[in-house]
Amino acid sequence: MQSDNARGALLMMAGMAAFTASDSIMKLLAADLPMFQTLAWRGVIVSLVLAVMAWRKGVFAVPLGRQDKGLVVVRTLCDTASTWFFLQALYHTPIANLTAIMQALPLTVTLGAALFLRESVGWRRLLAIGIGFLGVLLIVRPRAEGFDLYALYALICVALVTARDLVTRRMSRAVPTLLVALANAVFVTAFGLAGTLGEGLVTPAPGTVALIAGTALFIVAGYVLTVSAVRTGELGFVTPFRYTGLIWALIVGLLLFHEFPDSVTLAGAALVVATGLFTLYRERRSARRARARASR
Repeated sequence: MQSDNARGALLMMAGMAAFTASDSIMKLLAADLPMFQTLAWRGVIVSLVLAVMAWRKGVFAVPLGRQDKGLVVVRTLCDTASTWFFLQALYHTPIANLTAIMQALPLTVTLGAALFLRESVGWRRLLAIGIGFLGVLLIVRPRAEGFDLYALYALICVALVTARDLVTRRMSRAVPTLLVALANAVFVTAFGLAGTLGEGLVTPAPGTVALIAGTALFIVAGYVLTVSAVRTGELGFVTPFRYTGLIWALIVGLLLFHEFPDSVTLAGAALVVATGLFTLYRERRSARRARARASR
């Protein structure tokens, strides 16, 4: 019989596979549909699905304070902006490379929490963050004439998602996760609809409609699976399995797009993942010590 941690790990791996599938379909859609129209179509489906889920859970009856409302809006704006930068990078760089850069998030969030939320971060984690950033540099490899534009977009995306996660930490626990996800979906949909005003309208072919439905359902599945994972197993045990997203991206990049990172990029990705895992381990250990001191 599987333990809760084992089930949580499987759910997390499945969730990361779903997110990778959604990103892969978005990359495929770039050849058939303008980006903003893709966002709008996908957003409508995601918003409807999340709205039904939120309604069934009674989320709309939960009152929010003024501060939480403001934080939800700020978080959503950060996430909407990050979506644009992420898709621009996704359309123009190998999916595995982009995914490897995004694996720096545990490092940037830890550093951001230390700088802006005054959370305690020891020298070991700071050293790991520094080494992890070296790994990111190996992936993006800035040239003498400057960064590749889309590598820069990926780094901006990391900064925006970091800001989003730091804002999320400031929310009270009373804010329903489904409500936050729905607000994000609605904002992204509105952003996509606004962007379509500058694009020539393209009528999706039946195959394109199927792909849009696929990316929407996969992104909702990824959300549901990852939330279920952290609710099923211990957070410290389950969270590291987010890094399986890089494995899925490597597989999809090779099989679907005939892309595979070179040895330098793989070395950088390994550094990022290793330091991220170490950072998560140190955070888990510090949390255990804090709980032990509080129980005395």
